[in-house]
Amino acid sequence: MTPVLRQIVFINTAHTITHYSLVILPTAALAMAVPGGPFGSSYGPILALATGMFVCYGLLSLPQGWLAHRFGHKILMTAFFLGVAACLIGAGFADSPTMLAIALACAGGFASIYHPIGTTMLVEAAGDKPGRSIGVNGVFGNLGVALAPVVTAFLANAVSWRAAFIAPGLFCAVVGLLWMRTPLVPAHVHHSNRRPFPPIPSHLVRRAVVVLMLIAMTSGLVFNAFTLLLPKLLQERLAGNATLLPLVGLTAFLVTLCGALTQFNIGRMIDRNTLKRVFVPVSILLAPAMLGLSFAQGWLVLPLAAAVAASVFGQVTVNDTMTARYISPALRARIYSVRFFVGFLGSAAAAPVVSTLYERTGTMATVTLVLAIFSVTTLACALFFPNRKEELEPELWAVASAQSTNP
Repeated sequence: MTPVLRQIVFINTAHTITHYSLVILPTAALAMAVPGGPFGSSYGPILALATGMFVCYGLLSLPQGWLAHRFGHKILMTAFFLGVAACLIGAGFADSPTMLAIALACAGGFASIYHPIGTTMLVEAAGDKPGRSIGVNGVFGNLGVALAPVVTAFLANAVSWRAAFIAPGLFCAVVGLLWMRTPLVPAHVHHSNRRPFPPIPSHLVRRAVVVLMLIAMTSGLVFNAFTLLLPKLLQERLAGNATLLPLVGLTAFLVTLCGALTQFNIGRMIDRNTLKRVFVPVSILLAPAMLGLSFAQGWLVLPLAAAVAASVFGQVTVNDTMTARYISPALRARIYSVRFFVGFLGSAAAAPVVSTLYERTGTMATVTLVLAIFSVTTLACALFFPNRKEELEPELWAVASAQSTNP
């Protein structure tokens, strides 16, 4: 294995850990909500304990570009692995709602390192066609989302909900120690055979950035809310019984796996098509699928949930590639920081939105209906995004830039 490939393996593994750690609680809460337990018997208040996690995940993503410039990618990724590990283990030993909320908030803070730093490292290593690498990286991220319900359900059912936090924490610590022993690949190795970044007209860059930030806010809410509500939705519509927790975990895994496979295929499509040609069809699917999910019952929920997962997760690959195609390498880490900060402001609202609406209505139908409304905004952004053939032939950007300067 080459040093560059080894580094990419660590980056992809970190993506799995990031998304896995963020969605342990929704499934664990099904086992934690017991009469007389330290966290109460109601699902909604337990899920709300993840609010601080997503707030820290969003707020602390903003300074990561500056921190990377000051301390370097190696140190920050080391802090990511060891910090998330310690916090997950701490969550497993929590014996009160306050302690659990603090442990989860700290885990969210350390997890905020990954996207601005890890994605930048991945794009730097990917070369001139980042779509495939971003797609594969997305598969690893969604593997974390997919594995969390099924592994958490298994551990909670076979051992206890505490093991569902402690076991992934120990795994993360081991990966972190291995990362510390792995030399960082110098940046010049990534750039040795790469063409210079093209001169893209400034008005197109501004348009792309505006769309990127608007999408980040809405898709952040929809993405996190969907991953949070999925276990409870499947229990409500399929199992209807807390003793069938393993079935809920397995079906959630299969649904999320559809999203992971979509990301891989979209990553390959992006390298052969403009972003808009991929983004619009993916966005069109989301609102009607989410609307159908609001009313579906029984096994019809599975194909609809799979369609939502395919659209929601597929958009992530498109959004990451937007930054790679329209933002120069010198500014990329900072733009990723701002983008994920804006996105996870929406993500931070996911836990209280899901828990509050569920507590007031007693069903997930209202939650999915609200998300269907937000999904329309994503489609509007996709329609407004530039559709330029220069994305596939970067040497043509010089001509477009000259034309925009001298109309």
